[in-house]
Parts: sequence; C-alpha cells; structure tokens
Amino acid sequence: MKALIINCSPVRTGATAEIVNIIDNELSLRYDTKSICIDDYDLKFCKGCRSCHKTAKCIMDDDIIKIMNEFDAADVIVSVAPSYWADIPGQYKAFIDRCTPWCDTHEPHASIKEGKKGYSVALRTGPGMHECERIIQSIEHFYGHLHIECMGHLGLTSIEFKDNVEPRKDEIISFCKNI
Repeated sequence: MKALIINCSPVRTGATAEIVNIIDNELSLRYDTKSICIDDYDLKFCKGCRSCHKTAKCIMDDDIIKIMNEFDAADVIVSVAPSYWADIPGQYKAFIDRCTPWCDTHEPHASIKEGKKGYSVALRTGPGMHECERIIQSIEHFYGHLHIECMGHLGLTSIEFKDNVEPRKDEIISFCKNI
C-alpha cells in the first residue's frame, strides 16, 4: 500500500514540513510512502476556459499530470496545510483549481483510481480551531470531488515555527496510528 503525504505550503523547511516528516516516518512503518511539496512543481493558474468540461483535459502544459499521477498511485493521501489568511495556501488552491479535469463536477471527466482514503492536517499560529476547521473543509471538499473517502483530520493550533511542533509530536503520532 502506498501513502502520499503533501506539504501544501511553499515552505520546505518550516512547521508544515516538520509535520510532514513526522507523518512520513510514522506511516513508513506500514506503507510505502512518498512526500511531496506543492511548491516543487510548476503549476500555472487555471484560466477558467472550461475546455476541460468538454475534453476532460487541461489545455495548459505543466506539472499537474505529475502530481495527479502521484495521487493515482497512492492508496492513502494526507494533505498537510498551514493557514494562509484563514484558508489553504494559494499554491495548493491553484493546484485544486487545476484538478477540474479530474473532478466529478462535469462530464466527461478524467479520474483517478477509486478506493482512496484521504486525511487532512491543518495548522495555524493562533489558539482557535476555527481556521483549522475551514482548511480541513477545503481539503475534504476537494477530496470529495475526486472520490477520495475522507477518513480523518487533525487540527493543530499555536504552531508558528518548526520548534512548536516537537511538543505536539505525540498528538501527530497518535493521529497516524489511525491511518
């Protein structure tokens, strides 16, 4: 079984990346894991042309296919996203927008293999869970349109820097036991 863990932040060395590393280490005990950072891919913004609504393909040529191949190969997908103004980072939102050819919002549409399980982890610097819940809702809404079954989520508050992750490590590991 394969697990894909996505750093939805453009920061490759911060708190989000540290959480991705913990999840990868834990899941690698049971899965063949692969971690990616959304910012390692060249993605163009959706132009809203709706060509994909007729052809199930995007007219732009960039790395969207590479990421979707990773989604297709995985049995489990874990998206880890920090709060950028109370929602997912723009890079991940741009990726979601570009996934329209694979989403069930129109016919014809491309698809990834069925039976995937999806998990989401949200983190924010402040103490309240409201922003984490909003991020989780965005990810789970996206998963739903790809027919990825939402299986669980974790919200982590008061995490601004990489050093803030260590005191929460047991909580993250506990979450991983249910994946």
